[in-house]
Amino acid sequence: MSDETPDGPLQPPRRDDAQDNEPRGGSLGLGAVVGAVALYAVYVLGTMAQGPYAWAASVLAVPAPFIPIVLYLAVAIVLAVRRRTALWGAGLLIGLGAFVLLGGGLCIGFLVQVRA
Repeated sequence: MSDETPDGPLQPPRRDDAQDNEPRGGSLGLGAVVGAVALYAVYVLGTMAQGPYAWAASVLAVPAPFIPIVLYLAVAIVLAVRRRTALWGAGLLIGLGAFVLLGGGLCIGFLVQVRA
């Protein structure tokens, strides 16, 4: 005799959870590129600004360079956690890593050239 019932083989019960079938939204590559370019734009424009918009002229001169990173990281994490925007958020986090890696290399290269 076999283990099959007259109705057919035993199957696990079906789950009617729509979230499992929902596709992840966004583009990983586009998020990485947009994120890195946006961070470079913020930092290049922030260091080149003149007058009251310059980081060095404000009260927040010391923490000002870290504020965009903190806001960017918070937005990227929120997007990565939501299923509909998971790939976009993951791309933004990868873009942050690329920004740190390439920005650190550019900074070190600049510092080596300016040494006295």
